[in-house]
Amino acid sequence: MRVRGNDYRVLQPPERFTPELRVSVIVPAYGAQDKLNLVLAALARQTYPAELTEILVIDNGSSPPLTLPPGSAARLLVCEQPGRAAARNAGLAEATGDVIQWLDSDVVLTPGAVEAHMRWHHAAPYLVVTGYIRFTDAPVPASLPDDLERAFEPAEPHAWIVDLVERTNGLTDNPQRPFSLHVGGATSVNARLVEAAGPMDDELILGQDTEMGYRLAQAGAVFVPEPQARAYHLGPTMRMRDKQRIDRVSHAFVADRIPAYRWLRSHPSRQWKVPYVAAVLDGTAGYDVVRPAVDALLAGTVPDVSVTLVGPWALLERDRRAPLKDPSLELVLVHGHYLHEGRVCLAETGECDPGAPYVLRLPPGWAPGEDSLARLLDLARDEGLGLVNVLLHESEQGVVAARLERVSAFARAALVVRPGESLDDAVDDVSGVSWVEGESYGFTREPGEPAGRRSAYRARGDAQAEAARLAKEVERLRAQVTKWREESKRWRKSAVELRREVGTLRRKLSVANRAQPGMRALLSTTVKRALGKKPRT
Repeated sequence: MRVRGNDYRVLQPPERFTPELRVSVIVPAYGAQDKLNLVLAALARQTYPAELTEILVIDNGSSPPLTLPPGSAARLLVCEQPGRAAARNAGLAEATGDVIQWLDSDVVLTPGAVEAHMRWHHAAPYLVVTGYIRFTDAPVPASLPDDLERAFEPAEPHAWIVDLVERTNGLTDNPQRPFSLHVGGATSVNARLVEAAGPMDDELILGQDTEMGYRLAQAGAVFVPEPQARAYHLGPTMRMRDKQRIDRVSHAFVADRIPAYRWLRSHPSRQWKVPYVAAVLDGTAGYDVVRPAVDALLAGTVPDVSVTLVGPWALLERDRRAPLKDPSLELVLVHGHYLHEGRVCLAETGECDPGAPYVLRLPPGWAPGEDSLARLLDLARDEGLGLVNVLLHESEQGVVAARLERVSAFARAALVVRPGESLDDAVDDVSGVSWVEGESYGFTREPGEPAGRRSAYRARGDAQAEAARLAKEVERLRAQVTKWREESKRWRKSAVELRREVGTLRRKLSVANRAQPGMRALLSTTVKRALGKKPRT
């Protein structure tokens, strides 16, 4: 069964299964022997078979050194290099399991937690499963209680994980950053995924868990929250105690390594260790063909881009006394023009930084418009696509197309592709493939001089000025509307008063009309008397 996006619900692992996979539980520890003893006691109570469970405790320079409780099945390793990442990597180097489970030395698992993790790993070989941790302020007991809930409740949930899961329908609604679920306290990962992604980055001061989660996503991982894998954290975490300062330190470092955190990359032109888009072009197509395409990419509205020019650069000779007669002149010009451009890499192959979320493959002779790449990225992100094909030219000789590839989708497809199946077809299954017309997205064979982001800034400035003008016009019209409403109220009031006056006059007229015949008779009698005539009887 193939998982599309992060919708792991298609897997539906059974509640009852035959355990076959080995799990290596890696527990980095520094001091706090009393908490470690409880963690190991909880591991000894797990329902997952002990013969399939390997427990590695890594003493990260504790003083006095940590010890294992009598009868413990764990192995004790020592890592003198400080830091949880280094300690976890030391345990990873010794681990032999099919699945790696990270566990902090102050996290006590409920008895069925490991089994709940492993149930998923038996369903698919590319999963990252995270349990639900609750944080307790209860005093640390001398021995592990039989009833963990009674001993450690009331406790607080891992609030931001609960929020992330709830607002993304359990991480299934095309979440942009599902890798944020990878936390070292109680997460399990298929060992082959770890091998593909690489160990934890021990250069990071904080944020190692999230950064590794990002690389696991790039390797094709599906992230699963498992509410039955429950645990208690003995006391609050460092981040809970001082979130703002912790985030400040973490963000300063992970911004370079996690391109998906766009809000941390607000600078309009600086370079980052891992680019957001890696573009690959044929550097042998000729100087006049290569330069417009590269310059257009570097001048576009997406500054977070690197360009790889593929060519036999190592074969270029140093003798430049007769450049016009050099048979490799075109290659020499491309090499010399971009040798010192920091965002251009002259490479022998088209392999890109595996950390880049997207790869753009652009055929020779075509250049993107200023906003072409940004629009393609919007399409891929909004629809969760793994591949966007850009149709540039179609003839009897075939189709010429550019490709925007989502690296994580291609990594997932490579894990599930069937023998003889096209990788693009597998990408379509796990993420989706779409075709767009190059002309409508601004691709051209005859690009002009790149206007660059300055024109985009000017356009944005003009747009902001126009928006300000329109805002003032709206305010003026609102004032007019308010004035007209007040005037309308006055008119309605006057109309009511006029209706009342008309009503009064109508009533008076009606009375007068009723009185008119009597008045006429009286007047006639009076006149006749005055004339000496006897009125008729």
